[in-house]
Amino acid sequence: MYSVLRKPSLTKSVFLKAIQQDHRSTIYSKPPKEKIGPVQSVFAMCVFAVTLLAPAGWIMHHIPDYRQRSPPRS
Repeated sequence: MYSVLRKPSLTKSVFLKAIQQDHRSTIYSKPPKEKIGPVQSVFAMCVFAVTLLAPAGWIMHHIPDYRQRSPPRS
């Protein structure tokens, strides 16, 4: 990749060919070894939701505290 950036005289097709990756997908046609039930799916989605929303909720809950603080002096 570094050699591509050093040579600005490359044509568009050569540049695209140089930066493209070799995509070899690994597709499996077998069914999964263990089935995931609806309870496990709901649990996983809840964990993701809490992980993403908890920090935002914490910040929004403490906005009045942040407004009352004096700005840092530098």
